[in-house]
Amino acid sequence: MKCLKEQIRIVETLLCLLLIIIGLFFLSGHVSLASVFFIASFLIGGYESAKDGLKELFINKHLSVDILMILAAIGAGIIGYWLEGALLIFIFSLSNTLEEMAMQKSKHAISALMKLSPDTARKIQEDGQIKEIETKSLIIGDRLQVRKGESVPIDGKLLSPFGQFDESMVTGEALIVEKNREDQLIGGTINQGQTIEMLVTVENENTLFAKIVSLVESAQEKKSKTASFIDNLEDSYVKLVLILVPSFIVISHFALDWTWLSSFYRGMILLTVASPCALIASSTPASLSAISRAARKGLVIKGGDIMDNMGDIKAIVMDKTGTLTQGKPSVLDAHYLGDKDLIDSLVKTAEGASSHPISKALLAFIGSKTRLILDSNEEIAGKGFLLSYQGQQWRIGKKSFILETLEKKALETDTIKTLEEEGKTIIFVSCDNQLMAYYALMDGIKEESLKAIQMMHALGIKTIVLTGDQEKAAHYVAQKLGIDEVVANCMPQDKAEKIKQLKETYDCVAMVGDGINDAPALAQADVSYAIGSGTDIAMESADSVIMDDLTRIPFSIQLSKRMKRIVKINISFALLVISLLILANVFQVINLPLGVVGHEGSTILVILNGLRLLYFK
Repeated sequence: MKCLKEQIRIVETLLCLLLIIIGLFFLSGHVSLASVFFIASFLIGGYESAKDGLKELFINKHLSVDILMILAAIGAGIIGYWLEGALLIFIFSLSNTLEEMAMQKSKHAISALMKLSPDTARKIQEDGQIKEIETKSLIIGDRLQVRKGESVPIDGKLLSPFGQFDESMVTGEALIVEKNREDQLIGGTINQGQTIEMLVTVENENTLFAKIVSLVESAQEKKSKTASFIDNLEDSYVKLVLILVPSFIVISHFALDWTWLSSFYRGMILLTVASPCALIASSTPASLSAISRAARKGLVIKGGDIMDNMGDIKAIVMDKTGTLTQGKPSVLDAHYLGDKDLIDSLVKTAEGASSHPISKALLAFIGSKTRLILDSNEEIAGKGFLLSYQGQQWRIGKKSFILETLEKKALETDTIKTLEEEGKTIIFVSCDNQLMAYYALMDGIKEESLKAIQMMHALGIKTIVLTGDQEKAAHYVAQKLGIDEVVANCMPQDKAEKIKQLKETYDCVAMVGDGINDAPALAQADVSYAIGSGTDIAMESADSVIMDDLTRIPFSIQLSKRMKRIVKINISFALLVISLLILANVFQVINLPLGVVGHEGSTILVILNGLRLLYFK
């Protein structure tokens, strides 16, 4: 029943065509019987349009093109042109059906996301047994098993030591992502490695997929500025046509000496060809297609008006940590003045019990070294580790901690100075008042950041780093990526104020961020992008959400420019066709069926032109 309801327009259009064909069969010998079939075709094919048009008129007090088409068909029937009226209704119904199918194609590109999340999950019970339950019944804290080739049923974190996942349906990135214990998993992504165990960390309605679909469904209700303008114009346009048609009939009869029948017939053609069907369809299908394409590429845009604005961006302001960089430190370089293996083993032993991000970075860098049995090991809060091994005292930590037992000049080498000037964090290792090694750490730059900046520059867009981090680190990242301007040591309110200043210099300024401190700046910008792996408040404050790949930003700008170009072409084409058909009618070159074909054909063409954005690259 639900399926039939969804396909009602298709069924009615096909019945309309069938009745016209039967009527044509009887037309030569039984004109009255043929008229009955034409009228039945008229009523069935025009029912949905008449219902929609009358609902708009009496409930929403809005005149739509449906009213114009119904009036034109009724007018044709009144003067005995039932076949023409039936053909008009059929082609108009066919056009509406194709338009609805086109719109559904755009929307299905998004709703298909939900199907990627499985309906059931394999829950690990307390006794270790596996029980298959519905995904919607999962709660935070449940342990799940996901076998190779299966979809992750819900957001959570990895409990197994290692896993490999295909996240292309969320991020658009085709490469397999490797994850370690405690890493976050996204519901709907596919396990490409061995069977893993995971822990549920969110309720079903709060998963990333659910947020994406919710955001896109909301975005599809928000029309672009052009679409809103055309929709608002429709009522006035229809009123103008309703005034123009009777005026045309009267003038053509008295001024051109046409018969009343001919004048009325030409008036019905004018009523048909002057209606703004193609004009109304010029923008919305293109806007919906662009939003759908962006979402499939890993960028959720919250409305057609935002999609419009993206093409106008002249400057992009980016946070550093977590946006251009990984958001966590990693060891970029190490210098040893003593036994490398011994030093690495001591550092691994000391740092092994700590959960500090620097400790994790050092452990990741050192890898599989043997842990040693220490005489003593003490963690000094905010400084580092003090340990004893085979009668020697070792220190591992920041510069001030090491300088408690070393002379300052020992840490003033050219190499150390260069590392500090680049904004790197340095962890020193000393033994009995002698420097033994030092590790240079920094928040690593994301692989795609350089490509994204290059793409932005190719589009002629100014790039600016706006960060709360120290100036040295900010300038180092900016230099590596070729970013135009750096503003460091910013508090959240400073970021918002800077965006306000930049808006006075550039016509349209975008902001990219991922943290709570970015929310005020995101709200202040003309267009804002939040990183999908960031905080909820950043995602809520932003106009769009990127699934962790900055190349989506230049993609969105190019997509917006293409969308606006397509809409302009559609509007120009629609107005040209309307003008030509009106002139052809005045010179009596076309009849009613040909006028309908020309007019509705142009509507279908602009819809199909807009749908090209579903495949934009």
